[in-house]
Formats: sequence, structure tokens, C-alpha cells
Amino acid sequence: MTIQGASPDLYNEDLAPAKVRNWGPFSIFNVWTSDVHSLWGYYLAASLFLFCGGFVNFIIAIGIGSLIIYALMNMVGYAGVKTGVPYPVLARASFGIWGANIPALVRAIVACFWYGAQTAAASGAIVALLIRSQWFADFNANTHFLGHSGLEVICFVVIWALQLLIIQRGMETVRRFQDWAGPAVWVMMLILAVYLCVKSGTFAFTSDIPMDVLLEKTKDAGVPGDPGSWTALFAVAAIWVTYFSALYLNFCDFARYAPDQASLRKGNIWGLPINLILFSLVAGVTTIAAYDVYHEVLLHPDQISAKFDSWFLAALAALTFAVATLGINVVANFVSPAFDFSNVFPRQIDFKKGGYIAAVIALVLYPFAPWEGSAASFVNVIGATMGPIFGVMMVDYYLIRKGEVDVEALYREDGEFRFQGGWHVNAFIAAGIGAIFSSILPNFTNWLPSWWGVYGWFFGVAIAGVIYYVLRTAAVSASAKMAKA
Repeated sequence: MTIQGASPDLYNEDLAPAKVRNWGPFSIFNVWTSDVHSLWGYYLAASLFLFCGGFVNFIIAIGIGSLIIYALMNMVGYAGVKTGVPYPVLARASFGIWGANIPALVRAIVACFWYGAQTAAASGAIVALLIRSQWFADFNANTHFLGHSGLEVICFVVIWALQLLIIQRGMETVRRFQDWAGPAVWVMMLILAVYLCVKSGTFAFTSDIPMDVLLEKTKDAGVPGDPGSWTALFAVAAIWVTYFSALYLNFCDFARYAPDQASLRKGNIWGLPINLILFSLVAGVTTIAAYDVYHEVLLHPDQISAKFDSWFLAALAALTFAVATLGINVVANFVSPAFDFSNVFPRQIDFKKGGYIAAVIALVLYPFAPWEGSAASFVNVIGATMGPIFGVMMVDYYLIRKGEVDVEALYREDGEFRFQGGWHVNAFIAAGIGAIFSSILPNFTNWLPSWWGVYGWFFGVAIAGVIYYVLRTAAVSASAKMAKA
């Protein structure tokens, strides 16, 4: 689509509606293999396994969560297919042409945190491999700066720099990279599981991890109930859904390259419920087998591969997981902030420059490592910040506009989406109140129940969505009355 009369402050080629739509079901599927099959994805799945107390419970909780994820991603994806625009441009319909910069920056900042977390996980796999050598082990133990060992810092910077090479040629390079990086880690995951099952002498779907060990490992995660209880299972499903909260906002960054909704649905059904459940199944089997072999709970795959007798298998595992983690970083944590920062300053910042800004911010965050600690807690705190934005956008698109958006007006300063000087006050009131209950109160006060934070994303979506609908319908009704008068 060619935009007539687009404002230079709202438009550049990277923000324009997609012209080439060649992301078929396989490419959409591999968005999810790249997003899920990472060290952090495995770490979270293995961590959630401990809360379930058994394999059947784990698959039920993850299965329910995965179906919810599939439904939500289709909602966002359909908007991307129909409009062809990236997330920050779509946000203009609900937040205003200038107001959309705020939700864009929120998503970009969250991506920077995840960018650092995933890069640290990938570099950790390389560190685990290198310290098998005594020289590297001594260097790792005796050299420290920036709050980390010297070896960790070097590996982080190297992995950080390698990711920048992938995006040198834009989104088509991203698609090609993910098309082989995602499946590669599936192969490595299966090798890891088979190796441990053979070494343990059994293939088990039942957990031998004692309850006292489970309680010790999960006591500080903020998840209500004992492992295996219904409250814990609901929490696992909620955390699994919240893990994808960032991509609910910007999945249209990828969906807009799909030729039609059928391709999107097909890629999503294989990439989400089917792929997520199978991936979690392998993570669960591997966690059980690792405990049987090493008699300790190992949640990080690099911790497991570091114990391999075979240096070749250890190297293969470390490199594969590192590459897979590069894949998720490029897909989930580079593409979005690249578009988001470009949306704020379209004249000065294009796709590549926006991505570089995100990478630099992640590098600055590294010494503080805010992602270290409980996987569940980190996911909930980060994810809750985006629930209110999602609630406002989806209510606006589906309930207020019935899926019809004037795409050309999204790029004009004097069009439908100018609202109050380019800002939609109702959207910010709704999102602000939602953020109070999803992020601020549960994380900075003790005014709410201890379990509230686990469901913070859901509360943010519901509260902001309802308030926005009430305010927006009231405004539309008032405008109609004034027009008649």
C-alpha cells in the first residue's frame, strides 16, 4: 500500500505497511521455535515443572496455557495480516499518533531487559563449555570485573556482538536465520534427553524428585500453594501465558508479512500449542533424567551439558543452545525495539539503528543483571507492565473498531487518530489504572494478596480493557449527541 500524504514524522520505509508478504506457515512456525527454544525458555519450562509436582500435572497446566497463548496470538496476528503495519503504528489507533510512542517505548525497554537476559544465558552456555579446560576455569575463578567473572564478560560481549551481524540486512535475513536456528535446537534438545535417559537407564514420565527438594527449590518464587496443588497449577498456566506478554504486543511485526490468515493460523497451531507442549514435555523428561543421573535439580541446560563426559557432546550442546538463543533475541528482542525506536524518531532512526539502540541498552544493563534470580518472578514483573497496553489495544481494535482501521490515517498528523493533540487521553487513563493494579501495587506495596503478582498481566489486561471500553463508548456517545444537536 502506498500512503498518500504521510507525515515524515510518522512514516519511513520500515514503518510502512508490508509490501512483500512471503512468510508462510513454516516461517511463522519458526518464529515460535526461535522464540521458545532458548536457554531461558528451557529454564522457565524446567522451573515450572517443579511447581507441578508431577508430569501429568505439568502437561495439563502447560497445555491450558498454550491454548490461551494460541488464541491471543491469533487475535494480534489477524490485525497484523489485515493492516500490514508494525506494532507501534497499530498502537496509534488507540493511543494516538504521538501517544503511541509511550507504549512503543515500554515494549522497547522490556525488550532490552530480555535482550540482556537471553544474551547472558547464551554466553553462560559458552562459559560452561570453556571452563572444562583448566586454564579457562582458573581465569574464570580469578578474574572479575563489572560484577561478573572476566570470562563471563568476554563471552557476553562476543555473543552480544554476533547478534548484530544477523540484522545487517533486515527482516529477510531474520526470517532465513530463524528458519534453521529454531529446528536446530529441537535436534539438540532430543539428543540431550536421549543421552540422559540412556545414562539413567530409564525413560520416565513420573518424577522421582522428593517433595522436600521441590519445596526448597520453589520457596522463593512467589507461586502460591505447594507443588502439585491446584493453586500451583493455575499459577504455572498463568506464568506460561505471561512469558509471551511481550510478543502479544508486537506479533503483528511478523504477522504482517504473512499472505493471509490461514497461513498465520497454520503456523501458529504448529508453533504454539503443539510445539510448546512437546518442548515442555522434553524439558520435563530431561529434568527428571538429569535428577536421576546427577541427583540434583538442574534447571539450566548448560549446567547439564557441562557434566557430559563427552567433550564433543558438551560443545555441540553449548553451541546449539547459544545459536538458538541468538534466534530468540533477534526475533523477540531486536525486531520489536528496532521498530519501536524508529516509530519515535522516524526521520532519524531506521530499523537497524533502532535495534542498535536496544543492543546498547542491554549492554549497559549487564553489570546490574536484573534478570538473575527466580525465572517465575522475573517473567511476572516484566510481563505485568505490558498487560494494560494489550488490553487497551485489543478492546479498541475488536470491540470499538470491529477490526476496521483506516491504515492511511495512521500516518497522517491531521487524521482520525489525532485525538487530543496526538494523544488519546482515555487510553492513557485506562492503561495507567491498569498498570497500578498489574505492576505498581503488587511489586512496590503489600496492599494486595501475595498471589496477585502471579496474575498481574491478566489483571492489567482486564482492568485497562474494561475502563477503556467504558470511557471510549461514553466519548463516542457524547460525540454523537453533539453532532445531532
